[in-house]
Amino acid sequence: MKNYRKIAALTAVTVLTACGNRGALEPPQGQSLPPAVYGESEKRTGEDLITPSTQAQPERSDELLRRSEKRQDDKFDLPPPG
Repeated sequence: MKNYRKIAALTAVTVLTACGNRGALEPPQGQSLPPAVYGESEKRTGEDLITPSTQAQPERSDELLRRSEKRQDDKFDLPPPG
């Protein structure tokens, strides 16, 4: 039973240490990055391609509720049928 735990721990450590790449993003050997988008003068780098746009990750604009307010009547908020 102890050998099983040692093997499981060693496997977990190996998997966790292998999943972190800290180098620059580059295409695989023999391949290139996608061509420049129509209208852009230069190709985007790997970092640019994985950085989400503001449309994909918008800023939050949460307004804190400072006091309770009564809801206005909604004529489309109908009870369930039946």
